[in-house]
Amino acid sequence: MTRKNSMPKPNIAPIALEIMKQTEPSKKRTTEMIASMLARFQIDKMQSEQRLLGERRLASQGYKAYSEGDQDGIIQEIFRRIGVTNKFFVEFGCGDGLQNNTLYLLLGGWKGVWMDVNPRNIEAVCQIHAPSITQKLLTVEHKMLDVENINNVISKLCSQKEVDLLSIDIDGNDYWVWQALDAISPRVVVIEYNATFRPPAKLVQKYVPNAQWNRTNFFGASLKALECLGNKKGYELVGCSLANGDAFFVRRDCINENFDGPFTAENFFTPPNHDLFAPLREDALPGVGQYIVLDDLS
Repeated sequence: MTRKNSMPKPNIAPIALEIMKQTEPSKKRTTEMIASMLARFQIDKMQSEQRLLGERRLASQGYKAYSEGDQDGIIQEIFRRIGVTNKFFVEFGCGDGLQNNTLYLLLGGWKGVWMDVNPRNIEAVCQIHAPSITQKLLTVEHKMLDVENINNVISKLCSQKEVDLLSIDIDGNDYWVWQALDAISPRVVVIEYNATFRPPAKLVQKYVPNAQWNRTNFFGASLKALECLGNKKGYELVGCSLANGDAFFVRRDCINENFDGPFTAENFFTPPNHDLFAPLREDALPGVGQYIVLDDLS
């Protein structure tokens, strides 16, 4: 089966030769163009892989609008299959409000809550999205989330227990915060996993309150560990993004025949491809720290 939008491998040799003749600003623009061409080719190639083909494989439906990678398209496809209820989202780790997993939903008429630990991000959000905040479409909270405060914080911000979407990207205690959360019952959960560890590794970063990312690959939990946690909380893993290491879970009562199983990390794992949608991004440096093997958790 061949994807209709498949692209021939780009020939960059003529462009590369021209770079040598250009000024530094022009070289930068040309280099960015080449990187984007190669990234687009790689995305198309990955989405054409046999394991991703088929109408029910979410990875083949991804695209970027305002997400960091292809999450926007996957989220849209999930709700096309299961429908929406209250069109309410909650996002932990919203960033500066220009690029995250729920901005596309906000612009599409949803309401929700954004939280971030970085005060500069919150300041930027309040400036950029002042109209949405004023109209009570968006609630913004500056907060360091941990297992002790998560339910109290969410209970004050969400008047309803069921929400359509929860996105968790706090670069550290993601596993522990999701495990502790019971104040809301999202129908869909998007959560970042550490793609350094392939299935069947079940590793979780040791819980440390106020833990923050140190810009290395030491963070979070492996996909298999999150699959196990999701199963305990009543969710099935239905897919992963091609880039940026996000896993997508759907609450078990919302699962229907439109999703392909088996709903396992082994079936959906995607290795780290952070440069696909940001071709010149610097990769995280190798990092070390204390992980816990999931089987050892009490």
